[in-house]
Amino acid sequence: MKKFLLVASVLALSACSAPQAPQLTLAPTPVIATQASVNGTHVNLTSQDLRPAQFIAVVDTGRQNVEPIHASQNLRVTLEDALARQLTAQGYKLDKNSKGTLRLDILEAMVNVKHSVMSHELSTKLQLQLVVDSPKGKFVKRYAGKSDKTGAMSASTEDMELALNNLMTAVLNDIYADAELNNYMQENL
Repeated sequence: MKKFLLVASVLALSACSAPQAPQLTLAPTPVIATQASVNGTHVNLTSQDLRPAQFIAVVDTGRQNVEPIHASQNLRVTLEDALARQLTAQGYKLDKNSKGTLRLDILEAMVNVKHSVMSHELSTKLQLQLVVDSPKGKFVKRYAGKSDKTGAMSASTEDMELALNNLMTAVLNDIYADAELNNYMQENL
């Protein structure tokens, strides 16, 4: 019995120390306005992840070996937090009891990596949808971005992180600069 417990303990410890699959760290940079452009309009911010799969990268080595890679944190929470900081800097007041709701839908977020012997191709796509629901009506708009990059040798996790983080930052910038969205929110919330 003691030998069995010893073997079970060794197996449990070796499973804990086994190498972990790589994960990507998400860190989009929201636009932080230096001066608020909205005077305390209240909005309830929610989000949902509508992607069919929860991984954010796929690495294809070309040898019938495709490896999905997940994020080290929740993509929905990360994007909602970035959008919340951006809206707060613009002057919006985030309030769960607000009559108006801004919902962030994540439709697509993926880095596709194709490796060959001496190079790699990174293709990154992001598609978000914002839905403003107010007593006066509904506003729906999609924001998308795509980037392609090639490089020598294998793509690192840092290359994938940089590609996705840059694209998320660019789409957040588009949301910030969207006069149609900002006007609708100011007039209807």
